[in-house]
Amino acid sequence: MNRSATHIHVVTEFVLLGFPGCWEIQIFLFSFFLVVYVLTLLGNGTIICAVRWEPRLHTPMYFLLGNFAFLEIWYASSTVPNVLANILSKTKAISFSGCFLQFYFFFSLGTTECLFLAVMAYDRYLAICHPLHYPTVMTGKLCRTLVSLCWLTGFLGYPIPIFLISRLPFCGSNIIDHFLCDMDPLMALSCAPAPITELIFYTQSSLVLFFTIMYILRSYILLLRAVFLVPSAAGRRKAFSTCGSHLAVVSLFYGTVMVMYVSPTYGIPTLMQKILTLVYSIMTPLFNPLIYSLRNKDMKLALRNILFRMRTSQNS
Repeated sequence: MNRSATHIHVVTEFVLLGFPGCWEIQIFLFSFFLVVYVLTLLGNGTIICAVRWEPRLHTPMYFLLGNFAFLEIWYASSTVPNVLANILSKTKAISFSGCFLQFYFFFSLGTTECLFLAVMAYDRYLAICHPLHYPTVMTGKLCRTLVSLCWLTGFLGYPIPIFLISRLPFCGSNIIDHFLCDMDPLMALSCAPAPITELIFYTQSSLVLFFTIMYILRSYILLLRAVFLVPSAAGRRKAFSTCGSHLAVVSLFYGTVMVMYVSPTYGIPTLMQKILTLVYSIMTPLFNPLIYSLRNKDMKLALRNILFRMRTSQNS
């Protein structure tokens, strides 16, 4: 009993290897991640400001988009600052509690993102398939309720499984060949097998991914069917431009996440796992504001109006 008790507390910190390489490569990676993070904050922050300040964007669709941009800022912030600190650190160490805290926020925010994408698909489905009922169904109250449910479900789903994983004995190596604390690397370092805990965690993650992607696909199949029935070519173009941005975001996010968490990762090289995680956790929050703003006429017009008001106020 004493031996196992001492083993439980042997690992007090983990070493995140990140992207190993010479000092020049580390400086390049630091600069790259810093630029990506700053652009992510600026891009998503601009969407939040546009939705808040532009009256024409005070609609359910843009309310959801503003909240989604807020989520993306936090999603990027759950990994990038630690990656930047890790590159500059000589020890590459992260505390035991810090590792599991990052693990919790990373998965909670990722789950919230899946739910948000499903809610946004529901909004587009209602707007295009049931335009007459849309104003009465998609009210401000329903929007706020759906957004609150996304955040609550995302953050209340993982405390117990992650707490159970944190209670496992970590008594061997403490080196994680990744740039963040993820499920597979942590389970590989545990001294004791925990099949039930793993089953709970992976079942929960798979169900969230499966049900949200199936709902999104169902919504868009019905939506595309309705679009093709629109008699005018202009109406079809408008419907496609409204949904094209959302479909691009869904494809980018789910494409990489499904490869990581639905297919078996033991067949994927470690570097490829890092790159896939990099795409959905760091690059997606950067691309989202670009996709939404460049493909959306209302957003582009709102941004022009805000810039024009800022210039006129400076000149006066």
